[in-house]
Amino acid sequence: MMQRSRGLIRPRVLIPVAGLITALAAAFALTTGSGPLSIIDTGASVGCSVSYTVSSQWNTGFTAALTITNVGGPITSWSLQYAYPGNQSLSQGWSGNWTQRGSSVTVTSESWNGSLATGGSAQIGANFGYSGTNTAPATFKVNGTTCNGSATAPVSSSAAPTAPASPTAPAQSPTPAPTATAPAAPTTSPGSAPQLQVQGNTLVNAAGQQVVLHGVDRSGTEFACVQNFGIFDGPSDQASITAMKSFGVNAVRIPLNEACWNGESYVNSAYSGTAYRSAIENYVSLLNSSGMVAILDLHWTDGAYTGTASACSSAQATCQKPMPDAAQAVPFWASVARTFKGNDAVVFDLFNEPYPEKADNGDETEGWQCWLSGGACAGLSYPVAGMQSLVNAVRGTGANNVLMLGGLEWANDLTGWLAHEPADPDHDLAASLHSYNFNACSTQACWTGQIAPVMAKVPVIAGEIGENDCADTYLNPLMSWLDSEHTSYLAWAWNTDFSCASGPGLISSYDGTPTAYGVGFESHISSLAGG
Repeated sequence: MMQRSRGLIRPRVLIPVAGLITALAAAFALTTGSGPLSIIDTGASVGCSVSYTVSSQWNTGFTAALTITNVGGPITSWSLQYAYPGNQSLSQGWSGNWTQRGSSVTVTSESWNGSLATGGSAQIGANFGYSGTNTAPATFKVNGTTCNGSATAPVSSSAAPTAPASPTAPAQSPTPAPTATAPAAPTTSPGSAPQLQVQGNTLVNAAGQQVVLHGVDRSGTEFACVQNFGIFDGPSDQASITAMKSFGVNAVRIPLNEACWNGESYVNSAYSGTAYRSAIENYVSLLNSSGMVAILDLHWTDGAYTGTASACSSAQATCQKPMPDAAQAVPFWASVARTFKGNDAVVFDLFNEPYPEKADNGDETEGWQCWLSGGACAGLSYPVAGMQSLVNAVRGTGANNVLMLGGLEWANDLTGWLAHEPADPDHDLAASLHSYNFNACSTQACWTGQIAPVMAKVPVIAGEIGENDCADTYLNPLMSWLDSEHTSYLAWAWNTDFSCASGPGLISSYDGTPTAYGVGFESHISSLAGG
């Protein structure tokens, strides 16, 4: 989305979301004392250290990345406690069960990361809101023992620290990948999903019949790998896909991370390169076999950017950047295209949410030129991959998959899209629109004035739609208008760990139990003929 990307989760990071997010920059270990111990092996020495960094920060929030290291005897589970000196407020956490009461934060281990041998560590993280000064916590305790980086003799108490009675913002945590590699799967078989091409301003199947996509975004594969806790956020099995299908969904958009796909050196090899690519291929195969179109979206890329609307300061692929980087995005798309060439039930969304004009003092003329041609763009410190170079990278492999291209203003502005449409020998381009209640173009008058003219010329796919108020008062009128224009759309997001504070979440359980927002989406899709 959005992001563990900007604003909401931004990061969401947006995800999304923003939604979103990195682990481990410079860390500092914290100090002294001891206290009651719980869940420590009998007779084991007790010791811990905790590193804490702010991996990204924006006007109203930040992402905290922590590493807990056990320097004592082996433990079978852990409970971390610390307190903020300011008004920091928990929004969303992962890789642990996060709660907050007042200024005090408690995180307890999951079943899969609680056992720590001597020297073992666990990486966790969370998004917080704040105002004023974002001062770091000074003291951390693990299982009641203050962390100072050394071991002490075991204490006699085995009572666990008291857990907060009423957390202010309960948070779900992502599910880790159970193995480093996913089962092998055919990568070019479309199963029963439609083979899509562009015909005029519509998407059509192999028989030339119009296809309208009603889908969901499945966040996680853009951030889990680079945050070092897996590949997917939640299940990626057939049962979870069947639950999506029960909503009437016929398409799923999968955000990707170029560093994980390309196997860049700073990503854990268990979650990158061959392991990551195999997991994505397998998931696409399951979706296609269930009759669903898969949309692969380049969501997070390399490239240092700290200007207007920056989501993080890192040059690594840990948040949404204004434009993709030429060094990694071009080989990324060439590799993805080679992998899925021949399977036109896979659509390529070339870049999630461009916003190069924000780096250029709001200059849309130069922003659209950067969008198309890339290179040295004003306000950006890295060589940019423009949309034309990404189209060329895909077509150079012989792949003729439909390509989605999002406009400026985080894909909400399509006003310059037609004038800057890249050349495509296959004529299989679609405009990608993102529409949320907090965007600039969020009224029917704007949709009619700015979006409809693009719809008249090329297919428009609303790759992300949603609202940040737990309701469906924006979603329903938008879907009705898109229906009237026979236009495809996908709702953000099929994830259980997005609260209203961190991004729109359609479900509260991966069995398909909808949230109030999700009820509105499901009811609308079900009401459509054939939905």
